[in-house]
Amino acid sequence: MFKTRITELLKIKYPIMQGGMQHLGVPELAAAVSNAGGLGTMNATIYPTIPEFRDAIRKAKSLTKNPFCVNVSMLPTLSPGELTPEYFKVIVEEGVAVVETAGRDPKDFVPLLKAAGIKLIHKVAAVKYAKKAEAAGADIVTIVGLECAGHPGMDDVTTMILGNKVARTVKIPVLIGGGIADGAGMVAALALGGDGVVMGTRFVATEECIVHPSFKKWIVDSSENDTILIQRSIRNMIRAMKNDAARKCLELENQGVGLPELLTVISGKKSKASQLDGDLSGGIFAVGQATGLINDIKPAKQVIDDVISEAETVMNRLNAFQQ
Repeated sequence: MFKTRITELLKIKYPIMQGGMQHLGVPELAAAVSNAGGLGTMNATIYPTIPEFRDAIRKAKSLTKNPFCVNVSMLPTLSPGELTPEYFKVIVEEGVAVVETAGRDPKDFVPLLKAAGIKLIHKVAAVKYAKKAEAAGADIVTIVGLECAGHPGMDDVTTMILGNKVARTVKIPVLIGGGIADGAGMVAALALGGDGVVMGTRFVATEECIVHPSFKKWIVDSSENDTILIQRSIRNMIRAMKNDAARKCLELENQGVGLPELLTVISGKKSKASQLDGDLSGGIFAVGQATGLINDIKPAKQVIDDVISEAETVMNRLNAFQQ
């Protein structure tokens, strides 16, 4: 019922992609999503060395025979010590089926990926960047609106507008993300012209996610009003959990401090430590407004099954309007 250009191109059962989720995009979660018929995603930047990264890909391949994606988030410019070229080399050598890039234009790596038959998804937060991704040779573009966890871009435009406009603007398939956590959201995204959805926060509240259970419980207990936008002052805006660390970040930004001082609060090392040890206030926790739609913690397979079941119910209800 939900066969789209995404399912055909990526050879997956359902048009549902798991977001990369920074510290949480590990092989076990990615494999669980892929085994359930979606597209699981593991995050390259979790792994500080190339041997560790290669081992992680091999771990994912041992856990699923279905396609999975590797997310490679890139800095605005190639910096000394950045592992991006090495990540792509390993991805090709290990025969990964799908890559998602974010950050700078992926055009420099397109020939390598195309030659290896790897499908490229590029994630953006504005229409102009979707057009650039298409021009660069991306096979699929992901557009995320203001509701999303992590980086929603700087323009404060919602998923409803961005999804609709990008789908009208580019010819390649479009994945829509930001505030989507259930079957109704998926149907809405398809109605806007999307070919599938990306869900991040919903997959954090799963049994397979490695985040500490206290964060999962917080998602279940929280509402759509419990997130906050921070890091606007350094043009790296993030939607995060409204906790002590995020409030401190916003306070420092209002004081006009620079990145060195902000890093005492927002460093990835601090955030990762808090997410693993359950300290709800000690670090930045990227999470979307979809928290208002999530009421339970369950296996990734159950998440996908429930999304598809609800989507079918919604479609049947809409079809009844024509009778």
